[in-house]
Amino acid sequence: MEAQKKVLLDIHDLKVHFSIAQKSAWPWTKPLSLKAVDGVDIRLYEGETLGVVGESGCGKSTFARAVIGLVEATDGNVVWLGQDLTKLDHKEMREKRKDIQMIFQDPLASLNPRMTVGEIIAEPLKAYFPELSAEDVKQQVKTMMAKVGLLPNVINRYPHEFSGGQCQRIGIARALILKPKLIICDEPVSALDVSIQAQVVNLLKSLQKEMGLSLIFIAHDLSVVKHISDRVLVMYLGNAVEMGEADALFSEPKHPYTKALMSAVPIPDPDLERTKHIELLEGDLPSPMNPPSGCVFRTRCPVATAECANKKPALNGDDVHAVSCLNVQ
Repeated sequence: MEAQKKVLLDIHDLKVHFSIAQKSAWPWTKPLSLKAVDGVDIRLYEGETLGVVGESGCGKSTFARAVIGLVEATDGNVVWLGQDLTKLDHKEMREKRKDIQMIFQDPLASLNPRMTVGEIIAEPLKAYFPELSAEDVKQQVKTMMAKVGLLPNVINRYPHEFSGGQCQRIGIARALILKPKLIICDEPVSALDVSIQAQVVNLLKSLQKEMGLSLIFIAHDLSVVKHISDRVLVMYLGNAVEMGEADALFSEPKHPYTKALMSAVPIPDPDLERTKHIELLEGDLPSPMNPPSGCVFRTRCPVATAECANKKPALNGDDVHAVSCLNVQ
């Protein structure tokens, strides 16, 4: 990453652990600790899209919610433009949320069914700029609706009257109405049809270029992540195992887990698809309440050694490519 790029978000050793009470007859039994995110380091630059991928339950969504403050971080730092968000109180964090907004996975569930489209999109404006007149709010809402491809004449309709793709456009408009610097997209296209996914992803890319946005884009579909991302973070059991520029990471993955993920990506050429080698992982995903010692991936890793059980590898490298593995240089 070029030195002149402005760092928007600098995350260091971010941890999110949940206390889970055990079912026991003894009241003094200690609760278990579920390590949803267990030490992630990453930088996000101005105008950049960071893709976040990994299996279900690897901590992607918890990581995103900890960044925006919807989930309290157990440890670590989330530094936004030089200020640590983990040290802010509720009032100070509320003010910062003008610059950091979120798009959620389920388009319809994220919208209030009792509010019209116009009311939903206008809600952030009314919360942060109560001095605006009703006409100013309405005009800004219509302008934003046009940006995301919604006709102004639907402003008084309710969410249930729209398709999933249109509901997601409403969610995007609501997130962008305050003109934030960062949008966190938590699997925004996973509930949509493939053709609608492409429309929403292309819309996000277009709005990013027009408004100078930075994106954290969480998804399971690696083809979508490759299409939209500048860099990609690969997570496994709450840990960052590999991070790098999208082209480098997809063409030459280094970590065994990343290699397995990439080998599962479909190839549009039928001949190549039939002959490609898929690297299957053995065993099940360990419980985040009882993760393996040392490297969390060692129980499923084809190149694990005895040392992997005793030492947790750090994410070594730079912004172009970094990997967390004792047996990969």
